[in-house]
Amino acid sequence: MSGNIELLNTTLAAAKAADRAALIAYLPAGFPTVDGGIEAVKAVVAGGADVVEVGLPHSDPVLDGPVIQTADDIALRGGVRIADVMRTVREAYEATGVPILVMTYWNPIDRYGVERFTAELAEAGGAGCILPDLPVQESALWREHADKHGLATVFVVAPSSQDARLATITAAGSGFVYAASLMGVTGTRASVGAQAQDLVGRTRATTDLPVCVGLGVSNAAQAAEVAGFADGVIVGSAFVKAMLDAPDEAAGLDAVRSLAGELAEGVRKR
Repeated sequence: MSGNIELLNTTLAAAKAADRAALIAYLPAGFPTVDGGIEAVKAVVAGGADVVEVGLPHSDPVLDGPVIQTADDIALRGGVRIADVMRTVREAYEATGVPILVMTYWNPIDRYGVERFTAELAEAGGAGCILPDLPVQESALWREHADKHGLATVFVVAPSSQDARLATITAAGSGFVYAASLMGVTGTRASVGAQAQDLVGRTRATTDLPVCVGLGVSNAAQAAEVAGFADGVIVGSAFVKAMLDAPDEAAGLDAVRSLAGELAEGVRKR
């Protein structure tokens, strides 16, 4: 079975055709439970998310701040496994029909086996992977199997990336480019900053791929600001914090659905 890279491409193209940015939501698999995580994905899509990133919880998440680290720890203590991540992708995709990507560090894939991981992700209906710590120069094996199974390979660029480096990264990627809005780890910020707009402009000079901005967006006003210059707005920590702060799972699902609605309205105001 082929993965859903084409669904991702058409979803992002449809948002562009509608003169708006796409809303991309991040939630970790297995948080607060595997079943609860699947329901959370359904909730953000019901609220207005166009694309969902499902996080593969990791014990040493170098890009993730304290909020997502807390959720990952809950998932790992709950016994989440890669099979649960695949189940999350499958059930979320079947329920919503939107592109579902996995965001993961490289070590779990390397240990699991690249061919096995890509084949299972495609079979589950996944659209691809975001790989924040896989160097492009070491990505040939991954890209070979991802291409074979119809999966996008999304690389992360940062404000520190030089123009020549950006060109190398974007030439190897597919689906979209994940532009980290600032140096540092994930988390909500008071402002997203001018660095993000500069990075999007420099990245666009190297590629026709959509450029989507993550790290720091937490409310409708910030979403509208970023949507003014990016093809997609990626929100993670704000959704996870809404789940963590809720008194119970039902309230958490209501909270993320409501937040997705506010953010979806924001990206449409650009």
